[in-house]
Amino acid sequence: MASISDIIEKFIKNLMEDSNTVQIQRNELANLFDCAPSQINYVLTTRFSREKGYEVQSKKGGGGYVKIDKISKLNQEQILHILHKKIDKEITYIQGKIVVKWLLDKNLINNRESKIILCAIDDKSLNSPIHGLNDIVRAKILKNMIEELFNIEE
Repeated sequence: MASISDIIEKFIKNLMEDSNTVQIQRNELANLFDCAPSQINYVLTTRFSREKGYEVQSKKGGGGYVKIDKISKLNQEQILHILHKKIDKEITYIQGKIVVKWLLDKNLINNRESKIILCAIDDKSLNSPIHGLNDIVRAKILKNMIEELFNIEE
């Protein structure tokens, strides 16, 4: 017998069959399945994560909703394009910042992820006495972080 989480997941995926996006009311869904809204949250975080190819946006409050988008292959191709064309073997902090802003503007990463990445590639984090080494290390860190966020295997 399927668990309530499996049933809710299947229901949401059925709603997404015609398009790669769906907008739902968390409380209405909880009422439909006679469960707590936290059960819906559990399904959203475990079954519709970025790692599984979904982007979940939530607006809380009276008219709150949850919007689920299936990340298309085009986005992953764009990410690979940036990795190989923009980052290359070395990258300055300013160039890295441009890449991170592009990912943020395309809603491929959120503000928190953006801040973490920028902190990791900042010159204050990379303090090498060897000229040019910071840009090489920065490129590797940026590539690895983006690959890990999107589970991209080269």
